[in-house]
Amino acid sequence: MKIADRIANLPPYVFATVEKKIAAQRAKGVDVISLGIGSPDLAPPKFIIDALYESAKRPDTHGYAGYYGTPALRQAIAQYYQRRFGVELDPDTEIRPLIGSKEGLANMALAFIDPGDIALASDPGYPTYRMGALMAGGDYYSMPLLEENDYLVDFEAIPSDVAAKATIMWLNYPNNPTGAIAPLDFMQKAVDFAREYDIVICYDNPYCDLTFDGYVAPSILQIPGAKEVAVEFNSLSKTYNMAGWRVGMAVGNAQAIQALTTVKTNVDSGIFRPIQDAAVAALTGDQSWIAERNLIYQRRRDIILEWLPKIGMSATPPKGSLYVWAKVPKGVNCEDFAIEMLEKAGVWMTPGTAFGKYGEGYMRLSLCVPEERLREAGERLSKV
Repeated sequence: MKIADRIANLPPYVFATVEKKIAAQRAKGVDVISLGIGSPDLAPPKFIIDALYESAKRPDTHGYAGYYGTPALRQAIAQYYQRRFGVELDPDTEIRPLIGSKEGLANMALAFIDPGDIALASDPGYPTYRMGALMAGGDYYSMPLLEENDYLVDFEAIPSDVAAKATIMWLNYPNNPTGAIAPLDFMQKAVDFAREYDIVICYDNPYCDLTFDGYVAPSILQIPGAKEVAVEFNSLSKTYNMAGWRVGMAVGNAQAIQALTTVKTNVDSGIFRPIQDAAVAALTGDQSWIAERNLIYQRRRDIILEWLPKIGMSATPPKGSLYVWAKVPKGVNCEDFAIEMLEKAGVWMTPGTAFGKYGEGYMRLSLCVPEERLREAGERLSKV
């Protein structure tokens, strides 16, 4: 059989490959501590689970739930954006629920990229930003996120001929993998740049409610005129500990939302109704537990920061996201270092190059591991 070139030439998804490496060590009897993937290890609050259960018991919630998300879910998303960011959204034209935000990221590329078009993708960055462009038959241009620039994109460094071919630009703060945050004046520059070159900003904001040390993350839609050029992607995966439930949202520019919807209505049949009902409960219910949960992640962050110097690594304390972005010892290849630590210490840390070439010299360490296991990981690595 002939596999499509877009697939045959596509590199394997990095975290699928990582899982195989970890599984191979576990098959040897190694008790691997994985600091690799940002999959929350804490459960959602009981009231969210109860909403799922109550809805699933009903006989009328197991059929197709509709292509556009239930009116109740779209209204709940609108209420969340009003309460959290002061942003007004039309539930009918400016909000589209997603089967997890990842599918929205990939489908956005199908909606906006033709052969010859370019996606501007932050590097290091979430691999789907780049892979979506390739699957759509286009290409991507890496926008370096450099430590000396506080991991903010330098829009002036993007060649004008590249910008002229770009149709979408991916931005993500609090950032995965670096944990960097972006001020409002940076977002204003992004909006101005997108307007100049007729580019859709795709602002990936799943970590906006996972912040530390009193930091409050904004939405790009707070910037005046942002809805003219921007779509924001968000998710219940991280904020509400619902990663496996697969429910997210795209909000913002109505024309872009409609284009994304055209793709989705030809690809999927919507989200399971009980999950939508539970998402409504999550978005509209008690939010006080989130601050308490974030303190758990903050303590985990501090544990990692404590033992990093003992293994020749260093990191700036992140104010958001689920990760610590740490420098490897000087002169060490990050991929070699990751494999060595997996084999000798039974600890997996994701090499920075998994997120792009500008990730060389760094490792991403996930906070989704209990404190005692994080301490044990530090002890093992220190011995090696």
